[in-house]
Amino acid sequence: VAEGKGNGGLTETLYKMNKKEKDLLENFLYVRNNGLLFNKTNVDKNGKPTIVDPDSGRPIYIGDGLIPQVERFASKYVFTKLTVDVFNTALNALVEKAAQPTGNKFVFICNERMWNLVQGTLGEYLSRWKVNNTFMWSQAANDYVDVGATFVSYEFAGNVISFKVDRTFSREYGSDKAYSLMLDLTADKSTGEAPIQMFTLKGGDFITNKFPGVGGLDGLTSGVVSSATAASKLINWGYSGIGVFSPYRSFILKEA
Repeated sequence: VAEGKGNGGLTETLYKMNKKEKDLLENFLYVRNNGLLFNKTNVDKNGKPTIVDPDSGRPIYIGDGLIPQVERFASKYVFTKLTVDVFNTALNALVEKAAQPTGNKFVFICNERMWNLVQGTLGEYLSRWKVNNTFMWSQAANDYVDVGATFVSYEFAGNVISFKVDRTFSREYGSDKAYSLMLDLTADKSTGEAPIQMFTLKGGDFITNKFPGVGGLDGLTSGVVSSATAASKLINWGYSGIGVFSPYRSFILKEA
């Protein structure tokens, strides 16, 4: 954070978050992001939530995350062996739903099993085309040789799939079967709005509260406290939901 003083020069002020506050913030963001991705709604056919707070009895509403919203409308393909033809099948299905036949870019989010299959499949695909060896290895000045390549995208007929591995998918779907989700992230042509957005109450996306016990937050401060216990609490919470505006423009690949 920089602030101009005197003759207009900028004086920097650095703020360092305590370790416990940093850990709590990272845990909060991790849980929220996973919830926005995997949550399934708990609202029944009568509009009532199936979960309530055990202390206050207040209802707790949970909305569908990104994947449950997409799964209802996405095209799906189950494969036994991953090949380039599988990629082309997915691309063709997505292009049919896109506004333009070319120039589309799709994100391929996958677990670690799928990521490894993608690397092997595209490596084998390139070997059939007799690619110039300089793409596959290079000799450094110290005579060490680097072998191999990492494949991050695949292009066919003017459309591109980019690959992104996410360990969260491995934790959710396991590492023994490949799983991947392709999304069309093209912005709306008329409004320019993003195809995926997070919603919250105004000012309610992130709220932090402190619950001081005897001795205050540092354990040595006099004054009003909220608990008779010589310990304090730091609470991070917030409201958030996610909306996928074009869930039909997606594709799910699964290994049989």
